Amino acid sequence: MESSVPGGLVGQILDQRYEVTSLLARGGMATVYLATDLRLDRVVALKVMHPHLANDPGFVARFQREARSAARLSHPHVVGVYDQGSSDSHVYLAMEYLPGRTLRDVLDEYGPLSTEQALVLLDPVIEALAAAHAAGFVHRDIKPENVLISDDGRVKVADFGLARALTTTDSTQTTGMIIGTVSYLSPEQVEHGDADARSDIYSTGVLLFEMITGSVPHSGESPLSIAYKHVNSDVPPPSSVKADIPSEADALVLSATKRDPALRYQTAQDFLADVRRVRKTLPAPKPFVDVKNTLVVDRKDFESLAGADKTTDQTFHPKDFPQRKRKRRGLWFVLALVVGVLLAGLGGWWLAAGPGQNIETPNLVGKTLEEAQGVLLATTETEKIAIAAGDPVFSETIPLGVIVATDPQPGSGINPTGTITANISQGPERYLVPDVTGMTPQAATDAITAANLILGGRTEAFDDNVATGQVAKTTPKIGSELKPGERVDLVISKGPKPIEIPKVVGKSFKPVEATLINLGLQVDRSNVFSETEKKNTVISIKPKAGNTVPSGSVVDVVVSKGPPPVTVPNLVDMPRQRAIAALKKIGLRAKVEVGTVAPLNRVISQSPAAGTEIPKGSTVTIRII
Repeated sequence: MESSVPGGLVGQILDQRYEVTSLLARGGMATVYLATDLRLDRVVALKVMHPHLANDPGFVARFQREARSAARLSHPHVVGVYDQGSSDSHVYLAMEYLPGRTLRDVLDEYGPLSTEQALVLLDPVIEALAAAHAAGFVHRDIKPENVLISDDGRVKVADFGLARALTTTDSTQTTGMIIGTVSYLSPEQVEHGDADARSDIYSTGVLLFEMITGSVPHSGESPLSIAYKHVNSDVPPPSSVKADIPSEADALVLSATKRDPALRYQTAQDFLADVRRVRKTLPAPKPFVDVKNTLVVDRKDFESLAGADKTTDQTFHPKDFPQRKRKRRGLWFVLALVVGVLLAGLGGWWLAAGPGQNIETPNLVGKTLEEAQGVLLATTETEKIAIAAGDPVFSETIPLGVIVATDPQPGSGINPTGTITANISQGPERYLVPDVTGMTPQAATDAITAANLILGGRTEAFDDNVATGQVAKTTPKIGSELKPGERVDLVISKGPKPIEIPKVVGKSFKPVEATLINLGLQVDRSNVFSETEKKNTVISIKPKAGNTVPSGSVVDVVVSKGPPPVTVPNLVDMPRQRAIAALKKIGLRAKVEVGTVAPLNRVISQSPAAGTEIPKGSTVTIRII
């Protein structure tokens, strides 16, 4: 087997085209060689699949399709795919060769990066993902081993499409395995094997976590235990591992690694925009030196990655001027002494009586401008000194409108007719959380940033008034006063909360109507006769109890009008018992009034009259004579 032989294919020519010159790396799925393309006379990286994959027809077919697709993906930060094929029992991929090292090598040698350094390296990774997602690709296996850093500072992502090719393999060595490196897998990849652009965003968030902390967020004794944590535990903020990590980095990681894909950045472009916004707030990255003090990426490479302007460092060296011989040394000494005396006299006049005279600057700190003016006018020594307001400054300790500092400083010298410039306190520096209700997340982010605040995380909640996908509220709430740089979390609307239809059948209509209206539903009443339900009782409801409907939905309520009416028959001249039986037959009751004498025992009158419609169960009075 090729993978078990030291050196493998070194020295061989694969497919009559690729001359293998050296071994670069071995992995779980493939061995990578340095090779020369004899046809085009260029150096390539040749990735040769291990035999257990090459012998799987399903994998080979899928691998060929994915390789052809990946070859169409051209981007400065994506490792190019040149060719794919098979030779004898070897299935291979010819790729762009990038001399340098992987991000894994850098982390192993250097340890955790600063946030500035990490974001410089992450920027091109996310840019590559954005381009790939736009072209319909999902990487599925973002990890440090697949991020390449060239010797000249270029950053590229490798292995697009390879993880997808593995998902259909029938090999016993891959059947049932989770495709992707478990430490970086999104929860949906673990649970269902599903992956979309948001899955790559999750993995990239984990990658950023590792770059700045030196460890992955979830660890365990087995891959299964790690996968379980991805599904059931949130990724913690990086600052919980290293306290010096800024809150902006926490926000980036937490927004990218939400367990619910709907709560993450929805596109790589959104993620990239936040990364670049945060980079502007951070200092320039330091030169990239590993633990052995070996230069890994020079400052100029970081500047190149960061798009910094390059300037030319010009150092001026002094020329050696010949010294003249000192002649007539005694004459020069006399002249210098005379000039010194003159200057001393002039200086004394300047300070004592001339424009250079100074007095001690009074201490005006802690006073208002009006109070300071009063202090200056209180003595003849300072009454001609003017005071002017300088630049206002924020202060956590000195109240609004009070002098924080003066120029000149208290105790230093000032001309009696000079001017003191006073810096006035604006009070504590605070910024209001802007009203971003109803905005898109991106527009809200821009507004929060413009307010000198930092975007925090995102959550979702039901809201009856704000459309789905727009900002419903913020934490802290809109209008709150925050210090500059404090975080503002967004709550994104999921639309109105679905309302569950309550059980109302058999209940009186009036309280049922009040309950439904209080729930935010509309009621459409219809009335029908009922032999079983008494009047004004709910017979049925649609949708049925237990179903959920959006707020504002119409609920059809059918209400009983009681039993249907019956027509009173003509009972006059009917014998008493016959009349009573006739009423009973149609659901009416008889009230019998008998005269003093009733020899005929027949109905002489009735109430209501014959032909009247009355509810079933009503009473008809009959008079007997």
